[in-house]
Amino acid sequence: MSDTTRKRSAIRPIIVLAMISFLVCGLAFPLVVTGIAQVAFPYQANGSLVQVGCRTVGSYYIDNGFSLPIFFHARNQSTTASGVDPDIPLADALGQVPGISNATGISTQALTMIVDQHVENTLWMFGDSYVNVLAVNVALINQYGNTSVYAPYYACPR
Repeated sequence: MSDTTRKRSAIRPIIVLAMISFLVCGLAFPLVVTGIAQVAFPYQANGSLVQVGCRTVGSYYIDNGFSLPIFFHARNQSTTASGVDPDIPLADALGQVPGISNATGISTQALTMIVDQHVENTLWMFGDSYVNVLAVNVALINQYGNTSVYAPYYACPR
């Protein structure tokens, strides 16, 4: 047997193993896991998307990029490593209340009450309190969707 024939016979199993690994690990396994997730946990598997009226307004697990002054905003990128954190500290949410009140005409007391209704804690009752920005903004849209400020976000597009 020549050296060339030996090299070809040594490479063939490597190529076959690589193709089988690709098919099993790169195609079959992800498709099976995705199928199971779609059946068992469809809401979570599709990104935990939140709808208001007939519009999808975002996901509870990533920053949704609210930039208008009538909405609460996620923290800036210098305070979180990824820049996509959907939660802000309670103090940051309460610090935004006066600006949102000025932009919408909603009283600071009403906005503070909405924020207080959406406070969550880390480590049960220990740790810092935080607020999910999307949850608070959805509450604003749902509660004040009949006002001219939030009506465009509540109504279904025609």
